[in-house]
Amino acid sequence: MKVKETNIRDLYLSMKKIRAFETTAMDVFAEGKIPGFVHLYIGEEAVATGVCSHLRDDDYITSTHRGHGHIIAKGGDLKYMMAELFGKSTGYCKGKGGSMHIADASKGILGANGIVGAGHNISVGAGLSAKYRETDQVCVCFFGDASTNQGTFHESLNLASIWKIPVVFVCENNNYGISMSQERHQAIKNVADRGAAYGIPGITVDGNDVFAVAEAAGEAVKRARSGLGPTLLECKTYRHRGHFEGDPGSYKPADEQAEWLEKDPINRLASYMKENDILTEEGIRELDAAIDSEIEAAVKFALESPEPELFRAVEDIYDDIIEEVRAR
Repeated sequence: MKVKETNIRDLYLSMKKIRAFETTAMDVFAEGKIPGFVHLYIGEEAVATGVCSHLRDDDYITSTHRGHGHIIAKGGDLKYMMAELFGKSTGYCKGKGGSMHIADASKGILGANGIVGAGHNISVGAGLSAKYRETDQVCVCFFGDASTNQGTFHESLNLASIWKIPVVFVCENNNYGISMSQERHQAIKNVADRGAAYGIPGITVDGNDVFAVAEAAGEAVKRARSGLGPTLLECKTYRHRGHFEGDPGSYKPADEQAEWLEKDPINRLASYMKENDILTEEGIRELDAAIDSEIEAAVKFALESPEPELFRAVEDIYDDIIEEVRAR
């Protein structure tokens, strides 16, 4: 795929920003500063980056419990994301959603979701809205391989294909549903094969090659915008960490882990940039340093932000009883 040098740098910046955010989240979680669960996106950065490189602010995405990467790639603000992880009042959801429920409607981010497969139907609803309003917006639905065993997946593909709804279904096949490998929970090798049952394109790509992801996603988004309906895009990738922080991932064979670490998407793009004289080693270090500064600022913002007041627990939920709760 031919990509402009400036765009290649943007792809690198997006992936590196996701990686830096996630490794920082990993560290502060280990220090006990983040409440609740954290599911990290380390290793899968090329998928969110390659897909979202074709989206506009008014396009939509639905996300998952492992959603930080999607939100960053779609333009989410790192400060508000970090504050939400810390449970602070300045977070995207005012500290009430945490890691798995970040949303920003102004950027088309319809929300990460802790329920497996919940994004399938939401994405079809968003796509149907765009079709009804006769806009050329699209919705990208991110989900994992195991969620394609849910009824929501099949219901959504069926309806989207019949009505030619502008949705791009992006399966991030990281080989595991929690601790169960794909070969144990499905009889098929490629999730994309399931597209044939609904008469839509099913495409499998190397999810650790950001160029391959971007090329396939570009065609799928173009197809959706032009009214031709949905595409099922499967990106083969791998999460470097356990299912959640605290899961040692001992179910993953050591040789398998080592093989995938060699295919790290960020290292691959960095090597490409150096080999093709797009950026030098020093230039890459400068970009990395700028990203590290941005992450440090986000952590500082989160640490200095106030805790939510008790009565805020029902704000935006049960507005009619806020005054009663405050009075108590």
